[in-house]
Amino acid sequence: MKQLHLLVSGRVQGVGFRWSTQRQARQLGLGGYVRNLPGGDVEIVAAGDDAQVDAFVRWVRVGPPGARVAQLKLQPRPFDARLTGFDVRF
Repeated sequence: MKQLHLLVSGRVQGVGFRWSTQRQARQLGLGGYVRNLPGGDVEIVAAGDDAQVDAFVRWVRVGPPGARVAQLKLQPRPFDARLTGFDVRF
């Protein structure tokens, strides 16, 4: 099991990034959340099976149509089994 903290920069706000991220994460069975940050970046915490998290990261690198991911920073975190479901936070 794996958990990552992702920080996504680029054209990632105002393009449906959070909702598309939630849909993708739920399809993969991941736990965690996504939220916009005041500076224009998007923060994601994703937890689940290694292969599913890796597939999710590949998707985030591209993002949904209309988004332009300029930079993706990844930080491993200790796995937290309490992260169930995947939410959009405000």
